[in-house]
Amino acid sequence: MNGISNALNGLYDISGVEVGQHFYWQIAGFQVHAQVLITSWVVIAILLGSAVIAVRNPQTIPTAGQNFFEYVLEFIRDVSKTQIGEGYGPWVPFIGTMFLFIFVSNWSGALLPWKIIQLPHGELAAPTNDINTTVALALLTSVAYFYAGLSKKGLGYFSKYIQPTPILLPINILKDFTKPLSLSFRLFGNILADELVVVVLVSLVPSVVPIPAYSNDISCSIVK
Repeated sequence: MNGISNALNGLYDISGVEVGQHFYWQIAGFQVHAQVLITSWVVIAILLGSAVIAVRNPQTIPTAGQNFFEYVLEFIRDVSKTQIGEGYGPWVPFIGTMFLFIFVSNWSGALLPWKIIQLPHGELAAPTNDINTTVALALLTSVAYFYAGLSKKGLGYFSKYIQPTPILLPINILKDFTKPLSLSFRLFGNILADELVVVVLVSLVPSVVPIPAYSNDISCSIVK
């Protein structure tokens, strides 16, 4: 029992490790990661506002905006059908929601000036630039994955873990249950790296922009 207690205490200590400074809210005795909530609400507001605009006044002869939203919907349906097959219909809302949230979140880090909003601690960035968001998305995807398998095949779904041979049972289980970790760190790492590159390029602007001016001054001096 002491060994289990020590292991749990070790995991609790690891969960408290932070990289950088973060802004938190204290709500009902819980510590809430405010940075992620603020940026996620902005992304959700953009998506809801776009949805309202898309369905507010549909036309028989579609306008340019309506054509765009219909194209997005058709694209999501095509992706769903390609990945799932003929029974893709019920999964279009889930896949579309996940796709649009991740897409808008990723681009918000490049297009929205999060850094100009000052916080008491930490700074704002794209929601997918935080491991909390990517872990949540990966867990939702994994739950949907298991639900789809069980709803279609019942308990027979678990027979896939002993295919093609029972010897692979531990490996097959490990593969499925480490998938959320892989998905969350892959998305988090990609967006974090992208935003770091943008920050570096922006920081170089004061050094790079004067170069044409200096060249122009040198050319004028030579002409004179």
